[in-house]
Amino acid sequence: MSSQAAHPGAEATGFQGQIPPLEPLLTEVIATLALAAHAYLSDTDGRQPDFPSAEAAIDVASSAFERVKERLRPDERLAITQMLTETRMTFVRKRGT
Repeated sequence: MSSQAAHPGAEATGFQGQIPPLEPLLTEVIATLALAAHAYLSDTDGRQPDFPSAEAAIDVASSAFERVKERLRPDERLAITQMLTETRMTFVRKRGT
């Protein structure tokens, strides 16, 4: 039986037919959290950066990546590593000013 086979409770959880693989879901969550961190760090429109929220988004994205990175293709791993590194550097740069 495949890892994507229908699960008996799938319809109750909103999945119609097959349960999606975990890796693409987590990759999307990680990217969304990294984008959210950048939004929290924004100081446009006269608002102040929200450093605690940015830090939480970065921490959760990093934790999710650590849990799934061995299951990703090398190119996906590299892309996410670069994205998280750039996000962390932006956080440090903005927090330091």
